[in-house]
Amino acid sequence: MSLWTSLEPASATVDPGGSTRVRLRLRNTGDVVDEYRFEPVGPIAPWTTVEPQTLRLYPGTTGTVELTFAPPRTSDATAGPNPYAIRITPTEHPEAVTVPEGNLTITPFTELRAELVPPTVKGRFRGRPKLAIDNLGNTKLTASVSGSDNGDQLSYDLHPSNVQIEPGRAAFIDATLKPRKIIWFGPKEQRPYRLTVQRSGVQPEPVDGTYVQRGFLPRWLATLFGTLLALAIAFAMIWFNYKPQVKSLAQEQVQEAGVSSIAPSPSATPTPPPAPSVTPPSAPTANPGAGADGGGGGGGGGGATATVTAKPKQDTAATAVNRLAADDPAGRHICYRSYIQGTGWQKPVCDGTMSGTVGKNLPIKAINLAVYGVQGSAANWFHYNSRSTDGQGAWNPDWTAITADGKDNYIGSTKASDPYIEGFAYNVGNGHACNYAKVRDHDWGDQWCSGPRSDNNGLDFVGTLDNTLWLEAFKLTVTP
Repeated sequence: MSLWTSLEPASATVDPGGSTRVRLRLRNTGDVVDEYRFEPVGPIAPWTTVEPQTLRLYPGTTGTVELTFAPPRTSDATAGPNPYAIRITPTEHPEAVTVPEGNLTITPFTELRAELVPPTVKGRFRGRPKLAIDNLGNTKLTASVSGSDNGDQLSYDLHPSNVQIEPGRAAFIDATLKPRKIIWFGPKEQRPYRLTVQRSGVQPEPVDGTYVQRGFLPRWLATLFGTLLALAIAFAMIWFNYKPQVKSLAQEQVQEAGVSSIAPSPSATPTPPPAPSVTPPSAPTANPGAGADGGGGGGGGGGATATVTAKPKQDTAATAVNRLAADDPAGRHICYRSYIQGTGWQKPVCDGTMSGTVGKNLPIKAINLAVYGVQGSAANWFHYNSRSTDGQGAWNPDWTAITADGKDNYIGSTKASDPYIEGFAYNVGNGHACNYAKVRDHDWGDQWCSGPRSDNNGLDFVGTLDNTLWLEAFKLTVTP
């Protein structure tokens, strides 16, 4: 080997979002003039800068290059020791590569973002928002969640109330808000509340929302009941005070007719009148045989009859999953299809088959899914946000919940002006939901699974939160 190297220091520490420098010294121990090229390798190579990138040394001389490390303040900069290396390739002898190694310790930092989905919920007896907590730091986040409001007007049921979130991941808290007093009559009332994310040793993170409590009976209905009750009492008083006299004239009518009265046979049953025929409305058609008074056509019975051809029923996820259920009544199935921008709805596929496109850069605008054997599904979509200030999209304010099997569930929008889907969350009532996702400019990700809706982690997220990307394809399965 004709090269001597030394890293000064061999170990360094840097804060995410900051930078630090390490000096690399090298000496040409050979007998010829050589030029060396430097290339950072390893997990932190994207955050490493080498100056200069090439260095020419005479035999027996020493040179120095500066290594600058600048990891970003994101969850990608993993906290703790991170090994790195510099590949040094001599021009005269490219096969004699030298790779000095060092260690860079990235300090930990914690950062979270909490958001209520939706921020305003409505109901008479309860409201069910979700709290999304994103771990934007580079260490595992442990937090507890509690609820409060002015006047103690609401009670809070949170599942789970304690979470652990890996860096770059998100957790969803199911919250159930119940008013302590029921509004029987009158207008709706707004009850502001706050869910607080508490971490050890730091200030709590509050998230404000509003619960709109509706009256059990609207005011107009209470007024109507009161009016009807007053009318009923007045009618009863008139009836009992002024009872009408009723006199039967049946005998007199029989005598006038000169016939005897005969009782009907018990076996006789009155025949109901025939049901009227209902003809669908159609456009008026000129009748060349009719005169100005409309009398032509031989009584109207010999005219031509219009034939209406029924439009074939669309093949949806529900029709596909019900076909599977007919062949496998004891199984668990999920079927789904995608609305692709510029091409429209695809045919439904089932149980782990790919829906969407790969390599065409076409985003998914809407998704239709249906399940069997898992007690229905609930879903919401995360879409592109043109007003984003944090580089992420936004959740749709409303969830779609289908509590029965074999029914269609839709998320997204097929309108050209509406945003495309970046990701979506869904769960099932019983069993486990799993997915694979393909995002623009990325390979297929690993499989992710979640438990049933009653489980603390019963929510499966498919796709990305990045506002510059979109969901291209996915695969879904349900298992016991």
